[in-house]
Amino acid sequence: MKVRTRLTLLFTFVTAMLMVFYGIAVYYSSSEAREISFYAQLRNEAVAKANLFFQSTLSEKEMHRVYKNNTKTINEVQVAIYDPEFNLIYHDDSKVDYVKEDPKMLSNIQKKKELSFFIDDLQAIGTIYSHNGKEYLVTAAGYDQYGYSSINHLLTISIIAFISILILVYLAGIFLSKKALNPLSEMVSQIKKITAGKLQLRLKTTGEKDELNELAQNFNGMLERLENSFDAQKHFVSNISHELRTPLSAIITELEHSSEKEQTQEEYQQTIQYALDDARNMVKLSNSLMDLAKASYDPNEISFSEIRLDEILLESYSKIIKENSEYKVSLNIDSDIDEPQLLLQGNEYLLQVAFNNLIDNACKYSPIHTCSIEVKGDSKTLSIQFINTGITISQNDLLHIFEPFYRSEDSTKEKGYGIGLFLTEKIIHLHHATIKVVSENNETVFTVIFEIETT
Repeated sequence: MKVRTRLTLLFTFVTAMLMVFYGIAVYYSSSEAREISFYAQLRNEAVAKANLFFQSTLSEKEMHRVYKNNTKTINEVQVAIYDPEFNLIYHDDSKVDYVKEDPKMLSNIQKKKELSFFIDDLQAIGTIYSHNGKEYLVTAAGYDQYGYSSINHLLTISIIAFISILILVYLAGIFLSKKALNPLSEMVSQIKKITAGKLQLRLKTTGEKDELNELAQNFNGMLERLENSFDAQKHFVSNISHELRTPLSAIITELEHSSEKEQTQEEYQQTIQYALDDARNMVKLSNSLMDLAKASYDPNEISFSEIRLDEILLESYSKIIKENSEYKVSLNIDSDIDEPQLLLQGNEYLLQVAFNNLIDNACKYSPIHTCSIEVKGDSKTLSIQFINTGITISQNDLLHIFEPFYRSEDSTKEKGYGIGLFLTEKIIHLHHATIKVVSENNETVFTVIFEIETT
């Protein structure tokens, strides 16, 4: 079921419930008002008939004649009068006695002074009438034909109005829901035009501060991110293809060259060594790409546990020194830092990859292959500085240093693929930390800042 139809039906249902509640309230209040009004009318009829009986010159037969004549045209009220000893002294029509008074009823009327009750569809009332110092008991009963006709007419009009209004409300709901959801229908039509090859398309937005305009703006923001992601992916795949093609081409060229002519054993060994170097470079590139893929996972899919930053730094320190004997790395942890400040929730493997890259880069691009690691902290943050002395990175290169596969002219002298710092930044951000770089006066400092969780 479409939202438009669902909203229309819901709107119609709510309106119907409100109208039913209102109709019931009006009907019962009108019925109660009719009942009270007719009781008052019965009371007046009882007093008027008693006055006529005790104070007029009409005989009892003439009063009976008047009553019978009235019953031919209207629902006349039937009145009976009893003396204080419960003896009947007057009755409009004893043959058709509506009330059928008995001593218990008369005693109850005498005690309560006034009594009102129903006899099937008839309403009846019993009251006290004082005359010449005596209290007579008067009963009156009748059928409120006019009142019931008015109530039934009200019920009929209400049902007709209810059905008519529901039809109008349903039609109005269709019109209003169509008008209200028309922008959404236009958005659906525009979305259908957006494909993987047309991510540059955007939904039309208005200046209105409503939910649909907010939805369009957020959807455009999502398209912007998707377009950037697709562009980055295309660029990424293009660079990967280029980086993989280079060592593969070199291996193929070297092997073809050695197979075309006879070579000495030393030349074969040299060819094999070149091929091995290119293969090792491909392995390093593959490992970097795998680490990059792991760092690109949804954070919810990466296992985090409590780790110590100083232990990870020591492992990275040892690993780099072991693999590169010419590198010189020093680690200095501020003595003011307490053990709890070094604890955080993170992924040990990924952080070690990030620290390995920072240490390796610092040593690689330092003329004397040195890296100094300084760990400092306060009550809110813990900072780790990776410092090397040597060439100064230009301001233009600093703007692009964390982009994938970007390499400055100075860095092309060293082996690399431009993935390390891009991967490092992703890992650092994955741990809700920040990384920044400053390069001046022949010194380059990479600073990683972790927020300390306070309990």
